[in-house]
Amino acid sequence: MDISGLNAAFGEYSKQISGNNAAEQFKNKVSNKDYANATDEELMEACKEFEAYFVELMFKEMMKTVPESELSSGANTTLVNYYKDELVKDVAKQSVGQSNFGLAQTLYEQMKRNYEV
Repeated sequence: MDISGLNAAFGEYSKQISGNNAAEQFKNKVSNKDYANATDEELMEACKEFEAYFVELMFKEMMKTVPESELSSGANTTLVNYYKDELVKDVAKQSVGQSNFGLAQTLYEQMKRNYEV
Protein backbone atom coordinates (compact mmCIF):
# COMPACT_ATOMS: atom_id res chain seq x y z
CA MET A 1 0.00 0.00 0.00
CA ASP A 2 1.45 3.33 -1.07
CA ILE A 3 1.12 6.02 1.61
CA SER A 4 3.38 8.62 0.03
CA GLY A 5 0.36 10.84 -0.70
CA LEU A 6 -0.63 10.68 2.95
CA ASN A 7 2.88 11.61 4.06
CA ALA A 8 2.91 14.57 1.68
CA ALA A 9 -0.48 15.75 2.94
CA PHE A 10 0.65 15.41 6.55
CA GLY A 11 3.84 17.33 5.79
CA GLU A 12 1.85 20.16 4.21
CA TYR A 13 -0.55 20.24 7.15
CA SER A 14 2.39 20.35 9.58
CA LYS A 15 3.82 23.34 7.70
CA GLN A 16 0.48 25.15 7.99
CA ILE A 17 0.27 24.48 11.70
CA SER A 18 3.90 25.43 12.39
CA GLY A 19 3.40 28.72 10.57
CA ASN A 20 0.41 29.50 12.80
CA ASN A 21 1.19 32.01 15.52
CA ALA A 22 -1.32 30.40 17.88
CA ALA A 23 0.41 27.05 17.40
CA GLU A 24 3.78 28.56 18.26
CA GLN A 25 2.39 30.26 21.37
CA PHE A 26 0.76 27.04 22.55
CA LYS A 27 3.92 25.04 21.89
CA ASN A 28 6.06 27.54 23.83
CA LYS A 29 3.63 27.63 26.74
CA VAL A 30 3.48 23.85 27.06
CA SER A 31 7.16 23.13 26.46
CA ASN A 32 8.34 25.65 29.08
CA LYS A 33 6.47 23.88 31.88
CA ASP A 34 7.74 20.94 33.93
CA TYR A 35 4.66 18.78 34.43
CA ALA A 36 6.45 16.25 36.60
CA ASN A 37 5.89 18.54 39.61
CA ALA A 38 2.53 19.95 38.49
CA THR A 39 -0.58 19.85 40.62
CA ASP A 40 -3.72 18.11 39.40
CA GLU A 41 -5.29 21.49 38.61
CA GLU A 42 -2.31 22.62 36.50
CA LEU A 43 -2.28 19.33 34.65
CA MET A 44 -6.00 19.46 33.91
CA GLU A 45 -5.73 23.11 32.80
CA ALA A 46 -2.98 22.18 30.32
CA CYS A 47 -5.15 19.36 28.98
CA LYS A 48 -8.14 21.68 28.61
CA GLU A 49 -5.99 24.23 26.77
CA PHE A 50 -4.83 21.53 24.37
CA GLU A 51 -8.40 20.38 23.82
CA ALA A 52 -9.48 23.97 23.09
CA TYR A 53 -6.60 24.36 20.64
CA PHE A 54 -7.52 21.08 18.94
CA VAL A 55 -11.18 22.13 18.64
CA GLU A 56 -10.05 25.52 17.25
CA LEU A 57 -8.05 23.76 14.53
CA MET A 58 -11.00 21.53 13.77
CA PHE A 59 -13.34 24.55 13.44
CA LYS A 60 -10.88 26.32 11.15
CA GLU A 61 -10.61 23.28 8.91
CA MET A 62 -14.40 23.04 8.79
CA MET A 63 -14.63 26.70 7.81
CA LYS A 64 -12.35 26.07 4.82
CA THR A 65 -15.11 23.97 3.28
CA VAL A 66 -17.48 26.96 3.16
CA PRO A 67 -17.16 28.96 -0.08
CA GLU A 68 -16.13 32.59 0.36
CA SER A 69 -18.09 35.48 -1.08
CA GLU A 70 -16.82 36.96 -4.34
CA LEU A 71 -18.05 40.42 -3.30
CA SER A 72 -15.46 41.09 -0.61
CA SER A 73 -12.43 43.25 -1.32
CA GLY A 74 -8.84 42.60 -0.22
CA ALA A 75 -8.87 45.04 2.71
CA ASN A 76 -12.19 43.77 3.99
CA THR A 77 -11.10 40.17 3.65
CA THR A 78 -8.01 40.75 5.82
CA LEU A 79 -10.05 42.43 8.54
CA VAL A 80 -12.78 39.79 8.44
CA ASN A 81 -10.21 36.97 8.59
CA TYR A 82 -8.60 38.50 11.68
CA TYR A 83 -11.88 38.76 13.54
CA LYS A 84 -12.99 35.36 12.26
CA ASP A 85 -9.85 33.78 13.75
CA GLU A 86 -10.47 35.48 17.09
CA LEU A 87 -14.11 34.42 17.03
CA VAL A 88 -13.21 30.81 16.28
CA LYS A 89 -10.68 30.83 19.13
CA ASP A 90 -13.30 32.14 21.58
CA VAL A 91 -15.97 29.69 20.38
CA ALA A 92 -13.52 26.81 20.76
CA LYS A 93 -12.70 27.82 24.35
CA GLN A 94 -16.38 28.19 25.21
CA SER A 95 -17.36 24.90 23.62
CA VAL A 96 -14.66 23.05 25.54
CA GLY A 97 -15.81 24.71 28.77
CA GLN A 98 -19.47 23.84 28.20
CA SER A 99 -19.18 20.42 26.56
CA ASN A 100 -17.37 17.27 27.48
CA PHE A 101 -15.49 16.07 24.41
CA GLY A 102 -13.44 13.74 26.58
CA LEU A 103 -10.08 14.60 25.05
CA ALA A 104 -8.91 16.67 28.04
CA GLN A 105 -9.88 13.93 30.51
CA THR A 106 -8.12 11.25 28.47
CA LEU A 107 -4.97 13.37 28.18
CA TYR A 108 -5.10 14.14 31.90
CA GLU A 109 -5.26 10.45 32.83
CA GLN A 110 -2.42 9.63 30.42
CA MET A 111 -0.23 12.43 31.77
CA LYS A 112 -0.86 11.30 35.35
CA ARG A 113 0.33 7.83 34.40
CA ASN A 114 3.37 9.15 32.49
CA TYR A 115 4.48 11.65 35.13
CA GLU A 116 3.40 9.45 38.06
CA VAL A 117 1.60 12.34 39.74
